[in-house]
Amino acid sequence: MPRLGVIGWPVAHSRSPSMFEAAFAACGMDDWSYQRLPLPPELFDETVRALGAGGFVGANVTIPHKRAALAIADRAGDAARAIGAANTLTFGADGTIEAQNTDAPGLIAALGRLTGMPAHPSALVLGAGGSARAVVWGLLNAGAATVSVWNRTPARATRLARELGARAVSSPVQAEVLVNCTSVGLQRSASDAEALNQLGLTADQVGGYAYVVDLVYRGGPTRPTPLLAAARRHDVTTVDGLEVLVAQGALSFEYWTGKPAPLEAMRRGAGLQKHAR
Repeated sequence: MPRLGVIGWPVAHSRSPSMFEAAFAACGMDDWSYQRLPLPPELFDETVRALGAGGFVGANVTIPHKRAALAIADRAGDAARAIGAANTLTFGADGTIEAQNTDAPGLIAALGRLTGMPAHPSALVLGAGGSARAVVWGLLNAGAATVSVWNRTPARATRLARELGARAVSSPVQAEVLVNCTSVGLQRSASDAEALNQLGLTADQVGGYAYVVDLVYRGGPTRPTPLLAAARRHDVTTVDGLEVLVAQGALSFEYWTGKPAPLEAMRRGAGLQKHAR
């Protein structure tokens, strides 16, 4: 039985298993399976190197392992090498590991479904981890006019910006597109105001952006993160993290199986019934 999974720490919240199971059902792939693989950083290398022998064809990779996923690979796609992080691993029959990055094209695909999006927008990216690297690279390669990077640890933002050709900022600046690549909003313990404060923002500031994307997801469009909730109160167009998850997951599915991804089935499996506003 071919096996797939998603590696992260934490990973219990992941919608990827239900999304891929829906894809398998739509394509008649009854012998395929997909599971969560919770791995603390200290066990990442040892465990991932053993997955191929355990019947795994591939794995998606999420926080905090995306840079480690690239480092462990024997081969990597052009995007993964340029970004410096990977979210898709493929395990060869010979024991080799190949890394790809579908985060960047997944984001661009999700943004491409929006109406009225400027061809060359200005953008602000919050965060400096593996997802942020993919988003910055993707936006710049898609023709963004400027991409600014903010992180609570300024040195990390400076390093990312220098490596990818963006600019680091000491506080969030106004732009047409705002993309949150941090994990803020994943936990429900903080109030909305506290969560926005961790992003260096107030609710009124969020209203100054034309488009707000949050890679974090909770319950889809009906249970938005604090960032998306604030944006919607200001009538800002939003993209839920589930939309990006489906877009990047579809690319992973096609890479592993060689089949066209059943997008609508994957959207339903992820919990999306219609495109989020």
